[in-house]
Amino acid sequence: MPIIDSGVGQPIQAADPLSSVSSRLKARLKAGCGQDCPPHNRAIVLAVTIALIASMAAAQPKTKNVIFVMTDGLRWQEVFSGADESLIGKENGGVSDVPGLKKAYWRDTPDARRAALLPFVWSVMSQRGQIYGNRNRGSDAYVTNGLNFSYPGYNETFCGFPDPGIKSNDKIPNPNVTVFEWLNNKPAYRGKVAAFAAWDVFPYIFNAQRAGFLVNAGYDPLTSLRGNARVDLLNQLRAEGPRVWEDEVFDPILFHTALEYLKEAKPRVLYISLGETDDWAHEGNYAQYLDAAHRVDAHLKTLWETVQSMPGYREQTTLIFTPDHGRGDAPIGWKSHGEKIPESRYIWMAFLGPDTPPLGERSNMPAVTQNQIAATLAALLGEDYSKAVPKAGAPISGVLKH
Repeated sequence: MPIIDSGVGQPIQAADPLSSVSSRLKARLKAGCGQDCPPHNRAIVLAVTIALIASMAAAQPKTKNVIFVMTDGLRWQEVFSGADESLIGKENGGVSDVPGLKKAYWRDTPDARRAALLPFVWSVMSQRGQIYGNRNRGSDAYVTNGLNFSYPGYNETFCGFPDPGIKSNDKIPNPNVTVFEWLNNKPAYRGKVAAFAAWDVFPYIFNAQRAGFLVNAGYDPLTSLRGNARVDLLNQLRAEGPRVWEDEVFDPILFHTALEYLKEAKPRVLYISLGETDDWAHEGNYAQYLDAAHRVDAHLKTLWETVQSMPGYREQTTLIFTPDHGRGDAPIGWKSHGEKIPESRYIWMAFLGPDTPPLGERSNMPAVTQNQIAATLAALLGEDYSKAVPKAGAPISGVLKH
């Protein structure tokens, strides 16, 4: 679509590469405003040219890669207020070592508690990026599928819309095309999209057989990095280590496998799903739930420091962090979620990268929704998912400089 007519030739197309536009503008200026052109006209055309080039340069996204991390069912209450005192006990939180848990995570104020629980989120992501979902400060984030559990939430997140046909966590191939599959079908991303998940349902959520990109999940070994000794060891730990949940591997094993893939294969779009926050909450073990959240935060720190040390990723990578659903309220409802627990619709989301203005913790603003994440991810890369999938939620405009 034309964005401006220079007055000395044909309209400049928005899709033109910046360098091409610059050279063509100069040629048009020379052809259409030569020696017979009055000086003040030449000055006007030159000023318009400079302004146009500067505007187009500012509009080009700096993000070339996206890393998207999700942690299953971590409540917004802990993210924004830290450890809940009513759950630091045997009766409501199954806590056997109350003094030890308080030493680790209890502080006098909500801001201090959340910083103790999620130090990277609150010292880096919230300072240099944006975080949504603190209902105590007028910032709502919620799912729109109405079911408030995993498969429907992941589908909404990845596709940009809820599907009423997805109403269980059964291993049924997703009929919908996710934003990851959509990107992988583009030449610029083909073979550069990968997903790692602790839960073994993810190959079905992504419809991996159809989607055509790597999905490594559950206890399945990663076989695409031949000769990587660390991956060989991680595969061995998956096979031989203890299993608390038959459908889900421990988060650290999955995370470090994904980290090795990032360093060696260098994908442009990497998805990582961790699950222990949900698992320990369902078991009513508040200490393990908090420890799992704290580990996820440490994994985010490792990811961010890793990409900032890698050419092609440094200052060119955006990190997204969110859950698939919320949970009920303390002291009982926190253990579960679902359609019968309406407060479990509330989530949170955080963004950090070169195209996200550093507006920090958002407050007193319109709500954001889970169905906006897919289009936001694509828009950060300069791709228009909303045009391709009109029923998807629109990108979150505040996250995008361009």
